[in-house]
Amino acid sequence: MKLTHIVACAENGTIGRDGTMPWHLPQDLKFFKKITSGHIIIMGRKTHESIGKPLPNRYTVVVTRQKDYQPEGVAVVNSLDEAYGHCTDLMEEWGNEVFIVGGAEIYKQTLDRVDTIYMTLIHREVKGDTFYPMHAIKEFEAISEESHSEPESFSFQTLKRNA
Repeated sequence: MKLTHIVACAENGTIGRDGTMPWHLPQDLKFFKKITSGHIIIMGRKTHESIGKPLPNRYTVVVTRQKDYQPEGVAVVNSLDEAYGHCTDLMEEWGNEVFIVGGAEIYKQTLDRVDTIYMTLIHREVKGDTFYPMHAIKEFEAISEESHSEPESFSFQTLKRNA
């Protein structure tokens, strides 16, 4: 199984504020859909609740410590190890690349297992209360970057772990 992060964050690592994304970038939402469609995605409970529903054409695994959490249309597991085992059983149908889509704790706990990060980097600092572990991306090298300036300055980056 290949684990990959996909994240939108500001230069200071902000990924959220008050349970939402503190920017609106339609291009990022299209990019996320393009990259993750047809794949398994793993997310934490708070991320799932901020989205509010299962995403179409993706198999969603939600990781939570809440034993009674059972939203419709997603698989619920109580640990990342359980998530990995669940995903392994689904690879023939959904492929071997599994996307970690947040939140902050899930990113932190899986960073040592990913070799690729798809990052939408907003080129400014943003106030927030949820952060991506930016210190760890020094172990990665940008292999592609596509810059945009509307509606604000951002870039799509593909990062690969240094050998």
